[in-house]
Amino acid sequence: MNRKKGDKGFESPRPYKLYTTHQVVCINNINFQRKSVVGYVELTIFPTVANLNRIKLNSKQCRIYRVRVNDLEAAFIYNDPTLEVCHHESKQRNLNYFSNAYAAAVSAVDPDAGNGELCIKVPSELWKHVDELKVLKVHINFSLDQPKGGLHFVVPNMEGNMAERGAHVFSCGYQNSTRFWFPCVDSYSELCTWKLEYTVDAAMVAVSNGDLVETVYTHDMRKKTFHYMLTIPTAASNISLAIGPFEILVDPYMHEVTHFCLPQLLPLLKHTTSYLHEVFEFYEEILTCRYPYSCFKTVFIDEAYVEVAAYASMSIFSTNLLHSAMIIDETPLTRRCLAQALAQQFFGCFISRMSWSDEWVLKGISGYIYGLWMKKTFGVNEYRHWIKQELDQIVAYELKTGGVLLHPIFGGGKEKDNPASHLHFSIKHPHTLSWEYYTMFQCKAHLVMRLIENRISMEFMLQVFNKLLSLASTASSQKFQSHMWSQMLVSTSGFLKSISNVSGKDIQPLIKQWVDQSGVVKFYGSFAFNRKRNVLELEIKQDYTSPGTQKYVGPLKVTVQELDGSFNHTLQIEENSLKHDIPCHSKSRRNKKKKIPLMNGEEVDMDLSAMDADSPLLWIRIDPDMSVLRKVEFEQSDFMWQYQLRYERDVVAQEEAILALEKFPTPASRLALTDILEQEQCFYRVRMLACFCLAKIANSMVSTWTGPPAMKSLFTRMFCCKTCPNIVKTNNFMNFQSYFLQKTMPVAMALLRDVHNLCPKEVLMFILDLIKYNDNRKNKFSDNYYRAELIDALANSVTPAVSVNNEVRTLDNLNPDVRLILEEITRFLNMEKLLPSYRHTITVSCLKAIRVLQKNGHVPSDPALFKSYAEYGHFVDVRIAALEAVVDYTKVDRSYEELQWLLTMVQNDPVPYIRHKILDMLTKNPPFTKNMESPLCNEALVDQLWKLMNSGTSHDWRLRCGAVDLYFTLFGLSRPSCLPLPELGLVLNLKEKKAVLNPTIIPESVANNQEPVNSSNNHGQSVGFQNTEDDHLIKETASSISGHQQGVKRKADMPLGSPLEPGQILEKNEDSKVKLKIRFSNSQEEEEIDMDTVHDSQAFIYHHLNMLERPSTPGKEQSSGEINMHPVSAAPLSVFSKESNSSKHSDHHHHHHHEHKKKKKKHKHKHKHKHKHDTKEKEKDPFVFSNSPASARSIRSPSLSD
Repeated sequence: MNRKKGDKGFESPRPYKLYTTHQVVCINNINFQRKSVVGYVELTIFPTVANLNRIKLNSKQCRIYRVRVNDLEAAFIYNDPTLEVCHHESKQRNLNYFSNAYAAAVSAVDPDAGNGELCIKVPSELWKHVDELKVLKVHINFSLDQPKGGLHFVVPNMEGNMAERGAHVFSCGYQNSTRFWFPCVDSYSELCTWKLEYTVDAAMVAVSNGDLVETVYTHDMRKKTFHYMLTIPTAASNISLAIGPFEILVDPYMHEVTHFCLPQLLPLLKHTTSYLHEVFEFYEEILTCRYPYSCFKTVFIDEAYVEVAAYASMSIFSTNLLHSAMIIDETPLTRRCLAQALAQQFFGCFISRMSWSDEWVLKGISGYIYGLWMKKTFGVNEYRHWIKQELDQIVAYELKTGGVLLHPIFGGGKEKDNPASHLHFSIKHPHTLSWEYYTMFQCKAHLVMRLIENRISMEFMLQVFNKLLSLASTASSQKFQSHMWSQMLVSTSGFLKSISNVSGKDIQPLIKQWVDQSGVVKFYGSFAFNRKRNVLELEIKQDYTSPGTQKYVGPLKVTVQELDGSFNHTLQIEENSLKHDIPCHSKSRRNKKKKIPLMNGEEVDMDLSAMDADSPLLWIRIDPDMSVLRKVEFEQSDFMWQYQLRYERDVVAQEEAILALEKFPTPASRLALTDILEQEQCFYRVRMLACFCLAKIANSMVSTWTGPPAMKSLFTRMFCCKTCPNIVKTNNFMNFQSYFLQKTMPVAMALLRDVHNLCPKEVLMFILDLIKYNDNRKNKFSDNYYRAELIDALANSVTPAVSVNNEVRTLDNLNPDVRLILEEITRFLNMEKLLPSYRHTITVSCLKAIRVLQKNGHVPSDPALFKSYAEYGHFVDVRIAALEAVVDYTKVDRSYEELQWLLTMVQNDPVPYIRHKILDMLTKNPPFTKNMESPLCNEALVDQLWKLMNSGTSHDWRLRCGAVDLYFTLFGLSRPSCLPLPELGLVLNLKEKKAVLNPTIIPESVANNQEPVNSSNNHGQSVGFQNTEDDHLIKETASSISGHQQGVKRKADMPLGSPLEPGQILEKNEDSKVKLKIRFSNSQEEEEIDMDTVHDSQAFIYHHLNMLERPSTPGKEQSSGEINMHPVSAAPLSVFSKESNSSKHSDHHHHHHHEHKKKKKKHKHKHKHKHKHDTKEKEKDPFVFSNSPASARSIRSPSLSD
């Protein structure tokens, strides 16, 4: 029944499937004032095993009121180990320990492993029903109060009712986060059809997935219910919702497409989305397949979690992407966002993934077809520039962190098999990944798809995509044969099989190189020309020992431009070969005047006077098509780089040449760059890059530079009045290429420095004149980005202040040039308050400029201004610019107060994106790092950050991973150096010559050969249940869920079926609290010990030696491992099955155990065999329940339901 096509016999990890009928989600009350939601879900479940007695579902932060299975009240238990990863008793502070515990906690509720936070007990009346594999209907009533993640409420603090205030709510989150707002199977591989109902105020609109079937008003006409039906099988993770007083626009070109925006933004919405139909046409044409859903909705909302979030048949965008026809810079960015969202509708929403390790296929395909759209829309130059940018990013990231693995395969689940041991987080789950890692993961996935295209051709690539889509759309229409739906899930093996079927080519080596292992290739190239043999002797070395690198063996293309033309050579990179001889086609013959043919067939005249008389080589390029994920450092003469810049027609080659010329500050380089700036046929991004390179060269040549400052005469000629060269012409941005150049040149010119390392007065006055005479009255486009760049230019011109006799800087004794700059900035800031620019670009530039003045000592360093601009209520770009300045101030001034202010904001700010960005900025510009001495590094900060990542961010995966990144940046993997060693923290076992944790702090238990078991010793449960039947149950579920955990017994206080981390062993100490013992297997975790401490505690060690050596008995009960629980009297046990004698016996034993602590050893194995009398029948455990408040940790019984 549950076999899936891609991988022969892909079995669902769950003992049930969602049945083919609709899953119902009904939200019948949304209160914007209280930020609360009330509703119910109904799942139809088809058991796949006869003895199904538990149903595990995902649910976070929902308060569950009542669960019914086939209309019978059902008991349930709620346990979320991710609420608090490590327990507060634990004094552990090292990140290795946390990452292992966090990965274990996420596994414990991972739907792809058949787990979940909510465990429902099937009522005994239905056991016979289940044995016959008949369908079960599960009905769950739930509510959400002030959700911290998953659903985001935006309620502006203004007059008027909610609709007038523009209050709205939308679903958001990182990866599968639907469990945050309703109970479900939150997996991308569990598909079903959906019936969605939302009751909202009459002035509100609810937008959700699928077709709007009807809208029904209540009798009093004050509320209405939106009924949506999604008939295409979809995973819960792709379900979304947006409710607000939206204005609605039906797309004039495609009536099945509807756009929604907040009040008063309709004109912007019309312009922004006017292009979308062309994206549809492009994708449908290249995929030769229709858009898979019957409708598409775009919703633009405020305070977005990410700029683009794609869900089944709808996408949620940030309202900041909306723009009018007057805005130039935002237009391509917004179009790219729309195209990205639409690509993910095909691959990501319609076609989902089988498991997390197949994510790269979806991200790769959607990124690849988005790239094809970019090539068609913006041209080949923009496309190649983008590929180069992506390649540079992934190379830099992998070399910095040690590699990105696209297809993680975990053998046996042991940590030894951890393929990413170089990282400070686990890559087994998307929810444990650093956000930056995930961004780079998507980038690498798309680049690898491009490598596959190079190998099999674009034609075959598109045929493979078409095949995947055709099979999926056929499967989606099979309404009553849900086993067919597995065609809608893509797996790595299924994808590779399609490629070999369609193209007949074996791409296994390519997959092994780039998908199954991490790392990039690092080439170093140099050459010599052998005149006698007329041969180019090329030497290519590899560095494959540095972190993040790998060895490359295979073909490598080299392009050589000679006098007689451009020639491609394919070299075979072998194990040890370094030198390659390439025969040259042309003899050196500079005396004959002849045009030189280029790569694109064009023939040009060149001035060959600069080149080597004996060599016919003009320039050489290694891997020009970027068909290897690599970094190339190639050495060739400056004249070769100059020829390459002038005459090579590939923008990537030109950009490489510009970067190389920075090392050759000569008049010839200056001339080559100036020529590029003047050449209008040249790609605008190359010309922009040339501006900055020219400024660097001018600064290196400052003593020999002649004539006016670099670029000044050029700018004057292009953009100023003929009669009065210091007055700029009226703005006319009709030619976008010259607009971008006009924006960039002043910014680059401001970087020029004279012999005293100051910005030349002439340049500063020139920039001030540009600001003074800027006239935009006749321009049809806005000049806000241009003016913002002019402020950036002013900031670039600032140099460090020279203080005389340590005088204190005041506004009276300011340097006159700086005074002019400060006056301009102040004027701009004041004008912004009256006439704000689009996206407040000018305010952003002003704040950055003020921080530059502060850092250079011209104005007193003070964060107060930035803190006021960072407050909630300002536009998001302004807040981020202000926060960046505060982060920088914290680092430079080592201010503990500002660091605390930032961390408070991370905990309390209403906007999730801002919280994430603060952690991100602190990680990239940290106040201190792990190897630094800093007054900011103290125990309180360690505890604060530990608490933040341990329990303060459980509502947002991205935020928690951000906190982990920051902790790693500040303190590294091991225990932070600023913490004191725990008292007698480590003692030596002299017999085995090992250091172990002091038994007084953490008592010993089982010995070293223990299998990994889970110890997310968790407070997610407010009350545990403890008796023998329960033990039996846990043993059963644990072994059935995770294969590598056979026989290891656990207590109910832990998430069911989750593995203990290596080296963590359960033990009970005197006050009956579960503690952990950590075995130091990792060198980074070992801590230094003071020998005095060791001698002082030798007696203690000997006392415990025999305990240390006792081997563990996996699967056998150890009384010292039991947990004493106090049943809450409010919960009547009679609702459930009778308590067995052994259970009472166990309770009695607990009491006994407390009274006779000293006789501990005698009772060690007293009840070793107490399970022998347990029968194999489905004995359900008596749960003990407490009615705790809506802390999302309560365990509820039907008799207590509200």
